[in-house]
Amino acid sequence: MSTQTQVWTASVATLFPDMFPGPLGHSLAGKALADGRWRLATVNIRDFATDRHRTVDDTPFGGGASMVMKPDVVDAAVAAARAQCPDAPCVYLSPRGRLLDQARVRELAAGPGVVILCGRYEGVDERVIEARGLEEVSIGDFVLSGGEPAALVLIDACVRLLSGVVGNEESLAEESFAEGLLEYPLYTRPQEWNGRAVPEILISGHHEKVRAWRHDQMEKITRERRPDLWDRYAARKAGRA
Repeated sequence: MSTQTQVWTASVATLFPDMFPGPLGHSLAGKALADGRWRLATVNIRDFATDRHRTVDDTPFGGGASMVMKPDVVDAAVAAARAQCPDAPCVYLSPRGRLLDQARVRELAAGPGVVILCGRYEGVDERVIEARGLEEVSIGDFVLSGGEPAALVLIDACVRLLSGVVGNEESLAEESFAEGLLEYPLYTRPQEWNGRAVPEILISGHHEKVRAWRHDQMEKITRERRPDLWDRYAARKAGRA
């Protein structure tokens, strides 16, 4: 059981509550959920529709091919979700939002939890975003059918940082983005496979040399594959020099 005075809570407003916990009910996140290290609450947005058809969307002003989620319905659902974790930030998952990074994940994991609004159709009425001060967050430059898959990603990223969830917490410090760099290459047995051998340094027994090799690999891979990350890392490194 968690030793936190307040259990970290993910409260999700969605049209599809049955999508949760989904994969979050398995592996480390699922065990931590069963152990009470974190809590999951879902709010069905459709429950707040006021007509007999339980309508949650309508045609957009100005025209358009898709539908927009109604402000009154969404606002009531967000209020109910926020009641599950009143002090948590409210996030709306949107392709136009700030790109989610490990730094923001760490901030969310260190707090009381997160309230998440999952959009569908073309999105939600802008007035709800403004009125509720929703933080718009994106998990990448692509479009999903709805916010639920992105919510699962966000919650998983946070939960694994909670105390006691990952067995070997030292491994968290060596993962991709821990230093703003991508992770070094990984190897295990057999020592030779399909004519490919494990780098000699990794079986040398020289721990300091192994650490230096891994860090060099992290820098090399980041520089080659993610120049955007490399530029930020190099700037921070230069500032510390």
